[in-house]
Amino acid sequence: MKLAGLKSVENAHDESVWATAWVPATEARPALLLTGSLDETVKLWRPDELALERTNAGHFLGVVSVAAHPSGVIAASASIDSFVRVFDVDTNATIATLEAPPSEVWQMQFDPKGTILAVAGGGSASIKLWDTATWELISTLSVPRPEQPKPSDKGNKKFVLSVAWSPDGRRLACGSMDGTISIFDVARSKFLHHLEGHFMPVRSLVYSPVEPRLLFSASDDAHVHMYDAEGKSLVGSMSGHASWVLSVDVSPDGAAIATGSSDRTVRLWDLSMRAAVQTMSNHSDQVWGVAFRPMAGAAVRGGGRLASVSDDKSISLYDYS
Repeated sequence: MKLAGLKSVENAHDESVWATAWVPATEARPALLLTGSLDETVKLWRPDELALERTNAGHFLGVVSVAAHPSGVIAASASIDSFVRVFDVDTNATIATLEAPPSEVWQMQFDPKGTILAVAGGGSASIKLWDTATWELISTLSVPRPEQPKPSDKGNKKFVLSVAWSPDGRRLACGSMDGTISIFDVARSKFLHHLEGHFMPVRSLVYSPVEPRLLFSASDDAHVHMYDAEGKSLVGSMSGHASWVLSVDVSPDGAAIATGSSDRTVRLWDLSMRAAVQTMSNHSDQVWGVAFRPMAGAAVRGGGRLASVSDDKSISLYDYS
């Protein structure tokens, strides 16, 4: 497996690019790359040439997260202004505006069926679940404090930064500022257990598309962990980045993960070896987001794409094979 650089766009935004996600292809158009920036805009890019399709305004502060609905028809952006804007991908019409108290909107992700949008609730120490049919808040999943407080527990360290849905949509994982990962049973709105092992912020989480219990986490402790999220066990720990790991995503074939770090690199990891097999140094500042393009149908092998975004205002696109 390897990455090959295809294209980079310098000054893709006017400020740091903090978030990226792929919008799935529809019958009418290919997949698009979505980026969100400190410059308060969201941009949509055509997948192969990274040509700018459109710029969306509408936030008053930096965009911390972007997410796409599995249908490819709608997407959402979340900002430090504490609003989530849900919009039509092709027309940019606003579909809904979801409001939260200050510092209570961080990462977000649609569930695999597209019926719920989960939003990491930051200082509220919870995940908010929004119904995508009515855009009403349907549930708040609160992270309980662990029995033994950690030495680092000064103030509210249950600040929730990251969220990930299991492939079947039955479980939701969230990562907190203190390094704790919490697993919830969504249907019962029930906290199940914590996953231990990180002691610094967990800024990114993703489940394997092929092994539904396998959860990957990226942390400021410079490690990437693999957990059996149901069995509560740490099954692997991978190190190699020189600094914080800010983002992790898993390839559509489940064979590799990519990570972005404040050491300015993107790394590709072979999960069978549990080791980094490639380091890409396209960026000149920290890499806030990495995202594999979802695969349509049987075309899982070959023709893969990975995107990365950075504080250096650029986007890089790689071929994954």
